[in-house]
Amino acid sequence: MRNKGKKRMLFLLVVASVIGFSGCSYQKESKATAQASSVVNLMEQSEIGSMDTLSTQDTASINAQVNVFDGLYQIDDTNKVAPAIAKDFPNISDDGLTYTITLREDATWSNGEPVTAKDFIYAWKRLATPANQANYMFLLDGTFKNGTEIINGEKDPSELGAKATDEYTIEIQLEQPVPYLTSILAFTPFFPQNEAFVTEKGDAYGTSSENILTNGPFLMKNWDQASSTWDLEKNEDYYNRDAIKLENIHYEVIKEAVTGYNLFNEGQLDMADIYGEYVKQNAANEELQTVLTSYIHYFKMNQKRDGKDTIFANENVRKAVYYAIDKEALVKDVLSDGSEAINGFIPNNFVFNPETGKDFREDAPLEGPDKATALAYWQKATADIGDKISIEMLTKDTDADKKVAEFIQDQLQTVLPGLTVEIKSVPLNNSIELTRKSDYELAIGTWGPDYQDPMTYLYNLVSPNNTNYENKDYDQLIADSNTTYANDLATRWDTMIKAEKLLVEETAGIVPIYQRARSIMVNPSLKGVYYPTFGPSTIIKYAYMEE
Repeated sequence: MRNKGKKRMLFLLVVASVIGFSGCSYQKESKATAQASSVVNLMEQSEIGSMDTLSTQDTASINAQVNVFDGLYQIDDTNKVAPAIAKDFPNISDDGLTYTITLREDATWSNGEPVTAKDFIYAWKRLATPANQANYMFLLDGTFKNGTEIINGEKDPSELGAKATDEYTIEIQLEQPVPYLTSILAFTPFFPQNEAFVTEKGDAYGTSSENILTNGPFLMKNWDQASSTWDLEKNEDYYNRDAIKLENIHYEVIKEAVTGYNLFNEGQLDMADIYGEYVKQNAANEELQTVLTSYIHYFKMNQKRDGKDTIFANENVRKAVYYAIDKEALVKDVLSDGSEAINGFIPNNFVFNPETGKDFREDAPLEGPDKATALAYWQKATADIGDKISIEMLTKDTDADKKVAEFIQDQLQTVLPGLTVEIKSVPLNNSIELTRKSDYELAIGTWGPDYQDPMTYLYNLVSPNNTNYENKDYDQLIADSNTTYANDLATRWDTMIKAEKLLVEETAGIVPIYQRARSIMVNPSLKGVYYPTFGPSTIIKYAYMEE
């Protein structure tokens, strides 16, 4: 029914990365110098995978893209969707199925050409084309008219429910009402692309700063896919250039937390994510900011690998893992950065009951860890699969991820007798590819929301998916939420609560572990940076250095 195997793992994920690092090669620059020249020095925890907005799912790429591209809508500093290339919010038909959007006429590409409605339509049809294997093609499934049929190869991308009615007007036709559509349109896969440029570059498009054409507040310089550094320069032709105060931003990939922390203290970085002992040391430091993000770190338990069932096809194994991890000890003793233990897939402070205003997590409590329950399920499992079991746990190669993996390894081996856990630590892009291909057993995944609705999490486990979890009742609850109850918001809310409970507590399809916080050392002179709860983890386009 659906084709959505490639989804952003947020690892990161992402809306907030735990950014740690290795050495910097650029010239030292004091905070005072940075202030005077409107230059800021920042870091990411991983390399940029691609600047093709259709080909990425990692936080570093998405953070870069929102700084060099503009979509129809953007996320403002109050965490709400606001117009960007669109002049205003859509004109919506009474039945909620037709959106008409008028574009501003002063937006240009970095080659001087105007940004028009056809640039958006081209990008969306490219997103819908199955041969392109776009990571976020699934966002068209059941939303844009004919999206599902196009994804399944039953209709041509030219039949997608979107068209340019004139040079600066877009009309979108939907399969059913989508109350969160504007937040989807603020996400990077729905940014425009210049057809002539993309066609000219072919496979090279998005692979280097010379092979992208942008329309946002900054121009990208000195980047290719092997780069551990890159630069952003202010776009003097940007339609809202007077609101852009920074002239230059320098990025460095740093994977060791201690390196980033030391560079910040030396004045070589203006922001540095920290965790653990560094958070405790700086608890009273005015330079420390702590933000609870919407990123959920969770276990992905692959039930089928190379065409054969894994031990995670056994529900008792999955439930044993679900109850085994002391999440509170993990967030307090290992991370110590404000992250919170969580039992559900939907984060705290993300979405709220449309009738009562209550937080989703308050409306949907789930059972937490219990070692006795974990052992009981483990004993049932080992009666079927044997009492000596070895599994491989996939994780990313950052300092923080390694420490989390080591803690979980110890927990599982202690609580579940006879289990041996081997850690496989790889770079982010390798981790993405391995999970995409279902070439793993147990993985620590991360998911950050792309738009502001529970479906941005729950849809990940609709079959087929890269954990090979398959539950017809779950699929039906998700389908009902998106169709039957699309206009009945109260029933839709209750149905999504049922779906999460079935996925997490009743079948242990995944195991949520913690909701990540960011503890960030920030140069007090750097103002105007904000951290959305969906989409990118950091927006710096309107930042400035205070005199």
